[in-house]
Amino acid sequence: MKTSQTWIEHFSTNIKIQRIDWQIQPSLKNSEKRNILSALKAWQLGETSDGSHLLKASKKYAEKIDDRLYVTAVELFIKEEQKHGNNLGKYLDAIGEDKLTKNWADTLFRKFRYFNSSMELWTLTVLTVESAAQVFYQSLKDATQCKLLKQICRDILLDEAFHIDFQMQRFITITENKNEFSKILRYWVYRIFYFSTITIIWVAYKKCFMAGGNSFISYWRKMSLKFEKTIGKFRRYHYQKISSVSILYKE
Repeated sequence: MKTSQTWIEHFSTNIKIQRIDWQIQPSLKNSEKRNILSALKAWQLGETSDGSHLLKASKKYAEKIDDRLYVTAVELFIKEEQKHGNNLGKYLDAIGEDKLTKNWADTLFRKFRYFNSSMELWTLTVLTVESAAQVFYQSLKDATQCKLLKQICRDILLDEAFHIDFQMQRFITITENKNEFSKILRYWVYRIFYFSTITIIWVAYKKCFMAGGNSFISYWRKMSLKFEKTIGKFRRYHYQKISSVSILYKE
């Protein structure tokens, strides 16, 4: 697994890479705008969070495991998310649209963050939202012919793949020393949380998902596959470790 220092180096280098040509003029059709604008504004708002509650939880966790560099890695992760929000905001400015200051889905998520000080729950939440973000930004990219917006979405999608790896590594580390019964129980709690959350995300941004070529069934299928590659992978990872120990014990 990558160390916190390795992630610091990745985020520090990655944020300097310019993948968007801002000289391109936006060319969003009215029909496309009707399908994606409200979702675009809502995700732009969500991406601009200051991350203060996540940072607070990470500091508490880092002290516990004696890894202060982890806090720096989280700070850079938050900075990269804010870059996404800034780019989306810049695009909204370019097409003459106001940015949101409030949204019901974002408000719901922010209230949850306010009361959450557990790194485990934070990691689960971020993994869930980042997984949905991959499907959302791909849908947003496919729902328009605007080259500038497509570049913005592509940049976000490239970042999100690493974000999920970053969170998944931490997720496995946090749960590694739990007892077997606890891991089984956690798996089902994680599953309920994940699929409940992605259902809310579909309801909130259905129009954009559909404009990008997704029905509810295809969205659910994609999100189920992402679950198996992330949170479901946690179960398989720990099961393999237990099986390996059992084989060695028998030998």
